[in-house]
Parts: sequence; C-alpha cells; structure tokens
Amino acid sequence: MALRERKNQNLMNLIKRVHSVVENADIEKHRQSQDYFGALLGNNKEAAIREVGIEDMYGEWVAVSRAHMKKYVILYCHGGGYSTGSCLYARTLTTKLAMSTSMDVLSFDYRLAPEHPYPAALEDAMKAWNYLMQFGYGARDVIIAGDSAGGNLALTLVHKLKEEGRILPRGLVLMSPWTDLTSSGKSHETRKEMDPVLHKEYLEQMIHNYAEGQELDNPLISPLFGDFSDFPSTYIQVGDNEVLLNDATMLHKKMVKANVPVQIDVFKGMWHVFQMSPFKTAYEAMEKNAEFIYDICR
Repeated sequence: MALRERKNQNLMNLIKRVHSVVENADIEKHRQSQDYFGALLGNNKEAAIREVGIEDMYGEWVAVSRAHMKKYVILYCHGGGYSTGSCLYARTLTTKLAMSTSMDVLSFDYRLAPEHPYPAALEDAMKAWNYLMQFGYGARDVIIAGDSAGGNLALTLVHKLKEEGRILPRGLVLMSPWTDLTSSGKSHETRKEMDPVLHKEYLEQMIHNYAEGQELDNPLISPLFGDFSDFPSTYIQVGDNEVLLNDATMLHKKMVKANVPVQIDVFKGMWHVFQMSPFKTAYEAMEKNAEFIYDICR
C-alpha cells in the first residue's frame, strides 16, 4: 500500500473511532457529544460569534474579526440527520466558511426529530430565510450552504421558495448532501465497508425519526426528486468513500439535465463531511467553496 493510502486509511480509522464516541443510542447524549466536539474544534480566535433570536429560534452570526464583505451573506443549514446537530456543532464548518469567504454566516437551531419530525425543520429554515429578507438582504444577496441533512434542508428550502413563487438565492454550496431518503443510490452498498461515518442502521433510524409515515420521494423530504429548472448556481462536494456518494452524483446529473449551472468535486479517499476535520484537504475544500462563492458574486 502506498504511503499516502496508508496515511488515509489511518485517518479514516481515527475518524471512525471519534465518530463512535459521538454517536450514541441515547439521542440527548449524542447531541451533547456533538456540541462538545463543535466547541472543541470550532473555536477560532479570528471569528466572532453573535447570538440572535429568530422568532422563537436560536441563531448565531459568525463573522471574521477583520474588514470583510457585507453585501453578501451565507445562510448555513447544519447536518445531523435531522435528529442531532446545532449551531455549536456546525462551528467546525461555519467558522471555516466565514474565514475562507470573509462573509458573515448565519446558522440556526431548527427543531429536531423525533420530537419535531417533518416539516418542522423546513418551517424553521423558512423563518431564517424570512429573517434575512426582513434584515435588509435581497434573495440574490444570499448563498445557502449546508452539510449532510443540512444539504437536504438547503435544497428543500429552495424547492419551497420556488413553489411559493419567491425569488431564489444566488447560489447553493452543498457538502455531502443527503438528497434521497429512499436510499436508491448504489453507493449505499458499494461504499458500506469503506464509510467510517455513516451506516445503514443509523440512516434508517434518522429516516424513521424525521419522516415516519411520509412519502419518502416527496421533493420536500428527498429533494433529488424535485424539479430543478431555474435553480441557482450550485457547487457540490462529496467524498468518494461515503455511502452518500451517489446522493451527490445523482443530484449533479439531474441538475445538469435541468440546465442548472452546477459543479461537483469528488474528493478521493475522503469521507462524509470531511471538511469538519482540522487537516489540509478540509481547508483546501473550504477554499474551493470560497472560490465558487466569489465567482457567482462577481
């Protein structure tokens, strides 16, 4: 095995161990572990956090402590299978995004399943969107970003805005998006031995928590099945060692068919939302996110 491959395998083994510490059958403990890691890895002296109330929902602005671009803003949807995750957990990504783009990032604590199943998260995402519109931003000043279930939420929010005939955001940035709760992608089988983060039982539990009794091919639950005509410019990142690989590649194909300006980068040897980890490839991926955002904001 080449040195690089061996190093990558060691890194994936480490990620698997860390993830098994975070993942817990007791959902409250799982949420607390994630927040602990978010506080540990999302701490950055160059980024300032400002708490904000969005109706009855907690939100936070992440901004770099230096001169930066105010015209555009990033609305961030955190991951966690719709059952876990928070603004605090998302700081592993929102601080990097604020640093790489020099833009303000707004994240929000949408209600979680199983206590609050579909459509609670989508309703809360709409609250965050409306907050930005009332705050003085135009729809075209906003880039919506998200990871995993947050990538799902970013896409369903755009489907919902489109359904309501509203102006759509300037662009979408999706990291390992979970686009298909019917799990139709072949990578659920072909990558199940490689993926150090996600596995079938975990995904089934998350689907049960969030969408029990719902039609899973509803585009507001599985955005892959929606109509992508007139969707904004989109950039997708995914690791080639994750079970959700095809959730990203199938989305890319559908968007290309619908003439959406879309790009995808498949990162060799990487896993689900590898951008959270504090290592070189994660920072390079964030720089690519920033380049895409600069391109569409010209």
